[in-house]
Amino acid sequence: MNRVAGFLVRNWPLKLGAIVLSLLLYSGLVLSENTRSLSVNVPIEGIGQPPSMVLLTDLPDVTRIRYFAPTDGIRLDSSSFRATVDLANVDPTADRVSIAVRVEAIDPRIQVIDYEPSRVNIQLDEVIRREVPIVVDSGEAPAGLDVREAQLALRTATVVGPASVVLRAARAEARVRIDPSGIDIDRDVDLVVVDELGQPLSRVDVEPSSVRVVIAVFTDRQTRSMAVNPIITGTPAAGFEVASVTVEPVVIGVEGDADQLVALTRIDTVPISISGISSDQERTVALALPPGILALSGDAVQVTVTLRPVTATRTFSAGIVLTGTSGDLAYSLSTDRVLVTIGGSVADLDRLSATTFTVAVNVSGRGVGTYDLPVTANLAAGLTLVAVSPASVSVTIAGSPPPTPSPTPTPTPSPSPSP
Repeated sequence: MNRVAGFLVRNWPLKLGAIVLSLLLYSGLVLSENTRSLSVNVPIEGIGQPPSMVLLTDLPDVTRIRYFAPTDGIRLDSSSFRATVDLANVDPTADRVSIAVRVEAIDPRIQVIDYEPSRVNIQLDEVIRREVPIVVDSGEAPAGLDVREAQLALRTATVVGPASVVLRAARAEARVRIDPSGIDIDRDVDLVVVDELGQPLSRVDVEPSSVRVVIAVFTDRQTRSMAVNPIITGTPAAGFEVASVTVEPVVIGVEGDADQLVALTRIDTVPISISGISSDQERTVALALPPGILALSGDAVQVTVTLRPVTATRTFSAGIVLTGTSGDLAYSLSTDRVLVTIGGSVADLDRLSATTFTVAVNVSGRGVGTYDLPVTANLAAGLTLVAVSPASVSVTIAGSPPPTPSPTPTPTPSPSPSP
């Protein structure tokens, strides 16, 4: 028994190593029989990219994958794997950085052993914004045409993209071509960001992406003087109305093709809104020039809108008050009420009632007799007396009757004393 035990423990490290090696060789044999290689095209995705950074490198595809599959029944293709690179900690100031590729199988039973490429070189850059001028490139004008300077709705645009590219941007070009027939240009044109040499730059965006370009093209240019017509829209605040609208200058010179000028009778301004205003307005307003028509001296005028309170009339029934009366005379009227029509602003009239003003007939200095006297009204500032009906009344003045003497009281006899 001791001899058997001694044999088993003799050189036991060598014997244990032999057993482990056998197991590894067996496992390697089994694994090698289930390891396969697949030609694929799995796009490499960038993950963890900071929002303020942009990837300048085009990531390649993973083209070959070695994997271990436990059974022969699994069918694999490019969609069975996902390849990624982690961009979270890449230094954007470095020129190029080598970064590891990670490939995973969608099916958890598949174990990825090796793949190509295992690393890729990438470059990140900071995203910046920069303002550049907008320039119109209209090329060479066809012979026989009078092409005027382009009019732009905007003068600058913002270029957004990698700093290394944006810093090379010189301008944003709106590229148009003049038609030999002499057709005016009035449309939105896409903007192209270019460098100093006029070469388009890629990997950048431009805001806005287009701009309105207007170019007048004349084939038979003529000039005319036209009246300026201010266009007023809206209504003033309650209680006000437009008293007058003046424009300076009243007439402007314009130029255009003869056939366009024939149908033109005036030059309108852009609409001027007076909605809700309660005071006079003086504004510099642009001209609404038809396509192909240009102003010879400036494209804006001065417009003045003058307001006034809205006036109206109201009629009230009011009692007559006599003024200048004398205490020793008696007065009688042919009528004690008249109809009074008062004019003024709507706001003032709304605050008015028959008790807030007086209608009077002045009899000062009049003696006994009958008189036809005018009716007057005492009104607040801003109100006017439009009419009184009747306009005058008959006043009869008489002497006061002597006062009726009071009857003398009869004395009451005192009672006689008792005998």
